[in-house]
Amino acid sequence: RRGGKLTPTIWVARATAVALLRHQRLNAWLLGDDAQGWRIRRHAVVALGIAVALEDGLIVPVVRDAQAMGIAALAVQVAELARLARAGKLTPDAVTGSTFTISNLGMYPVEHFTAIINPPEVGILAVGRARMEPVWNGTAFEPRSTMQMTLSADHRAVDGAVAAAFLAEVKQLLEEPAQLLL
Repeated sequence: RRGGKLTPTIWVARATAVALLRHQRLNAWLLGDDAQGWRIRRHAVVALGIAVALEDGLIVPVVRDAQAMGIAALAVQVAELARLARAGKLTPDAVTGSTFTISNLGMYPVEHFTAIINPPEVGILAVGRARMEPVWNGTAFEPRSTMQMTLSADHRAVDGAVAAAFLAEVKQLLEEPAQLLL
């Protein structure tokens, strides 16, 4: 954990990177235009954009090869990119080339929201705040941390069933986080 905290954003980022490897239709760009036609470019590696709020707007630094990072390395990389973003020291290369983005408003009292896709990406995951809720386990209610996530997907490239399968996998990975430590 040296240099980076294991925040909800990090767990969601790790789950997203793992799930994108299995759902590459969302780890893609939609290129072209209406006049000349559209084409989809899928990516074998995950370049994960992490939206960072600044005083005067928003910037999306990119974690390259996110699928290859363990959770601790991912935490360090995200913390460093956020630090550079807030200091205004990100290079142009650090904010271009993302294949999918996460936007987390969990630090605010926002439970859910819809994020706008960053072209040419075909998806973005909006993450609301985590909160404790009673959840029925089959025999009794237990307190559990829950959060809402909303996936926006460009239907020119991805249909609803593909998007739902991806989101279901992210959910399953977060509910069984030991898988994210592998």
